[in-house]
Amino acid sequence: MDISGLNISGICIDSRKVRAGDLYVCIEGLTVDGHDFAREAVAAGAVAVLAKTGASLPELSVPVIYAEDTRNAMALACEQFFGDPSAKMQLIGVTGTNGKTSVTAFVESILRSLGQKVGSIGTLGVRLDGNALDMPFTTSTTPDTVELYQILIHMEQAGAKYVVMEVSSHALALHKVAALDFELGLFTNLSQDHLDFHGTMENYRLAKAGLFRLSKKGITNFDDDTLEFMLDYADCPMVTYGIGGGDYQVENFSLYSDRISYIIKGQEVVVPIAGKFTIYNTLCAYAALRELGFDAAGIVRGLGTMEGVGGRIQSIPNAHGFSVIVDYAHTPDGLENIISSCREFTKGRIITVFGCGGDRDATKRPLMGEMAGRLSDFCVITSDNPRNENPVSIINEVIEGVHSTGCKYARVVDRGDAIREAIYIARAGDCVIIAGKGHETYQEFENGRKIDFDDALVAKDAIERRG
Repeated sequence: MDISGLNISGICIDSRKVRAGDLYVCIEGLTVDGHDFAREAVAAGAVAVLAKTGASLPELSVPVIYAEDTRNAMALACEQFFGDPSAKMQLIGVTGTNGKTSVTAFVESILRSLGQKVGSIGTLGVRLDGNALDMPFTTSTTPDTVELYQILIHMEQAGAKYVVMEVSSHALALHKVAALDFELGLFTNLSQDHLDFHGTMENYRLAKAGLFRLSKKGITNFDDDTLEFMLDYADCPMVTYGIGGGDYQVENFSLYSDRISYIIKGQEVVVPIAGKFTIYNTLCAYAALRELGFDAAGIVRGLGTMEGVGGRIQSIPNAHGFSVIVDYAHTPDGLENIISSCREFTKGRIITVFGCGGDRDATKRPLMGEMAGRLSDFCVITSDNPRNENPVSIINEVIEGVHSTGCKYARVVDRGDAIREAIYIARAGDCVIIAGKGHETYQEFENGRKIDFDDALVAKDAIERRG
């Protein structure tokens, strides 16, 4: 698609935000079809419209460009309008069900420790040289195409050499990054999530694997069940990492309550962050930095000085002799990882507080209940982000899975009360895991209504009230 003949000054997908000179792109959303607002976009100043082939549009006074997939065409239009930032910076994309945020933060941290100017984009926002930028975006993980290009151009102009970013399965399926060339594509793992969007695990897996079709080189998890599929599907050179094997294989790992250690390529790595999954996340980052050509000794030093990511196995200190851990785990696999990791250093009971989000994949709710019930000594099932669903109904679906394990549990609908109850019943040697929201500082209810809510702050307050 060629837009060079159009005198456009911007690209927009929201008719309410169109400015004079914009190319208006008609996007078929889950609830709203942008084609229905083409006339309003033109009235607001759009000088051209990009629409889906076969779409029924009113007669417009501006040129209309038709494409089979307007999202994919928009990515190509952005490349022409903004230029290709991936030709001037090295992009590192991270995808997978769990670990994207941590791996992104780890790669960013190590690059900065090696003296590189680096930007990052993902769940925790937009950062440049470790500083948060005031560049909010509308989605939760990967910005929409126009927002993404605006961010990348800003980073290019600021002199960034590397940009590491989370690439969600939604972003890949919706072609948000279709016109970008990634220096490296990193894959962490795959477990059930987002089936409300993808429909099947096969579609979900295909979306994730799509990153390797956009990358010069791919790095994938040797121990994940998708290994052979990823190697077969990719059309770029691939390297692997893992505990059970791979090009970058860990030896002699040890787990502690405040750190992990392992040997890689004859060098000892000590990372001041707990959890077996930290081995995988840091190993993925190590492989990425080595493939970028950095010296192993410098990477190891960078790993040794990293800080944990907020809401990812975040420890809340207290004087009562039990542990309190806040973690973003919101999938069956994520719960298994965090509970199993905490079991490694817990002498007493595991008390797990969790729920499931509304308007999302409902099939994973009993699976999460079964996983938590099987691995915990006591569960407190509560609300997550119920959105437009009845929180009690969501909790009941989770409890179906807990029932199958025989684990004792409490049903506490209010999340604050649930956290307070778990901390109230904890004894010395126990571990309270508060799972599902991690870094999020809100709860979302019906019609998009949000309230301030931070698991870590609520836990700290509950500990203080306990005395």
